[in-house]
Amino acid sequence: MNVKEGTAMVAVAGLDNHYKFSRVTFRDRNGRIVRRERLDHTDSQALRRKLAAWPKSLPVVMEASFGWQWLSDVMRAEGLRPQLANCHKVKRWAEAMGSAHTNRKDADLLSLLPLQPTEWWRVWAAPPTVRQRREWTRLYADLRSAQTQWKNRIHGVFHRHGLFHEFSDLFGVAGRAYLAELCRDGGGVLADGALAALRSSVRMLQAVRQELSDILRMFRKQIQANPQAIVLRTMPGFGPILTLTVLAEIGEPSRFRSHGALASYAGLAPISRDTGEDESPADPKGRKLRRRCNRTLKWALITAARAAVRKGGRWRASFDRYTAGGKRRRNRGYIKVAREMVTVVHAILRDGRPYSDAPPARPAGIGRHPLVRERAGSI
Repeated sequence: MNVKEGTAMVAVAGLDNHYKFSRVTFRDRNGRIVRRERLDHTDSQALRRKLAAWPKSLPVVMEASFGWQWLSDVMRAEGLRPQLANCHKVKRWAEAMGSAHTNRKDADLLSLLPLQPTEWWRVWAAPPTVRQRREWTRLYADLRSAQTQWKNRIHGVFHRHGLFHEFSDLFGVAGRAYLAELCRDGGGVLADGALAALRSSVRMLQAVRQELSDILRMFRKQIQANPQAIVLRTMPGFGPILTLTVLAEIGEPSRFRSHGALASYAGLAPISRDTGEDESPADPKGRKLRRRCNRTLKWALITAARAAVRKGGRWRASFDRYTAGGKRRRNRGYIKVAREMVTVVHAILRDGRPYSDAPPARPAGIGRHPLVRERAGSI
């Protein structure tokens, strides 16, 4: 069989993606393997020529692992239909089938997925605009983490060399002035090595803080140009960073059929592990939050819950009810508030309506049995 005949018979493809190359398996409509290819990623022109020779609108399944983004964009530009598969589900499926873990076998397995009766394996592929937002918000989170690390290094110099201060915040206005003076002469305490470490740490901290300031200024402009961000910003606890982070991680709100689906995606919907226990109307045993979730979204919602509780009002009251006024189960209380906030976030993004402490009035007849509505209308 020549290449042209094989291409005409191709119906689906599975692609095992790696950094510099990929393995591809093509199948016909009956699931028989037509041919296999190796894609070299380092030569972009040759890669595009190969992809352009594939049948147009060909479904190509690849795992949603690191590095799928750019390759899916290239395939889509060449008229193909890249689709993402859940890595964990595919792994369990391969183990159940007793399949060996090789590049060739992985591509063969992925090429079988489009022929399944249901799309149990498929996950949402974020478009380029959503991925660009995530790059910015995750960069900000990484810089915040780096800022904390450099602050800790400065505190470490103070601890190792017996330096003491009376500032409530060493990195406030007065504290930074003290650090600048200390970096000039070492205060008569720091030797050359320690002074060099302090100066380097202070310079790195200043650079990181400048980057954070620039990104925050850009975020404020983005909020003003985004209607969804404007309405979400009305919720207590949602500052500019958390607002854009939640929007970036959610992507398209319409892809979640309910607030429960969004809570599950954010890792805020407890799952039960009560096998071997008798069924009872009480809460199931062993309830824990799922680990496989969007951790960035989970962090953002719990952080917003903490801020909302500090502000008081409805969210503080909910927190106090669950924690007996903050005396017990405080961390679980924040998680419970975050779960309740998911419901409100989903409604805000669905309806485009600003936040209000009082829930909106239910339309007449909604949520009531048809017979009840008929009787109510006849009175």
